[in-house]
Amino acid sequence: MASVPELRERIRQLQTTKLDTRSLPTHPAIARLLPGGALQEGATYSVDRSLTLIMLLLAAPSAAGAWCGVVGVPEFGVEAAAGFGIDLGRLVLVPDPGDQWLATTGAIADALRVIVIRPPKRASDASVARLSARLRKRGATLLVLGNGSHNTWPQSEAMLSITESSWTGIGDGHGHLRSREATVTVTSRTGGRPRSARILLPENYGDTGVGSLQAAHW
Repeated sequence: MASVPELRERIRQLQTTKLDTRSLPTHPAIARLLPGGALQEGATYSVDRSLTLIMLLLAAPSAAGAWCGVVGVPEFGVEAAAGFGIDLGRLVLVPDPGDQWLATTGAIADALRVIVIRPPKRASDASVARLSARLRKRGATLLVLGNGSHNTWPQSEAMLSITESSWTGIGDGHGHLRSREATVTVTSRTGGRPRSARILLPENYGDTGVGSLQAAHW
């Protein structure tokens, strides 16, 4: 197993695309809900337990050429990710970082544009502050996937969640799932009324690893 410095060096060697803007490409419907109208470089966002929403958030930056990483989410399905349009050639997976989850996240922030992490436990305020400073310095965006016991990461710009969803394609006990609509709700840390939008998920979603996604809390 590669050490954190070795992993960082490998990613640096692979990294060839650097986007210049301070904001990330985002699904248009989600962008309208976010503070500032986009995901921002160097910022952190909490996501309430939904792998579906994580993949939706990764899709636009990945398609635009950004390298993305997923730390501590062993059930992250690569087939499902491809169905959302995530470029697997620019995706780094660290399924089980163990006790080094914070160090690993900080190390790959040197080279990756968007990082997903599911913390196995609550981090100390000092650790959160150090990681936040590193993210701002490197211009990396952090998406923190909640696990039910602590969904909100300190210093998050906003909390994103899927608050409602529905499938089409099932008749009276028969048929095939064809598509899914989801309501995405964003609550800003600055307060104010939560904002929501209805989003149609990819048409081929049901054929790309739906089994691995059913373990997530939709």
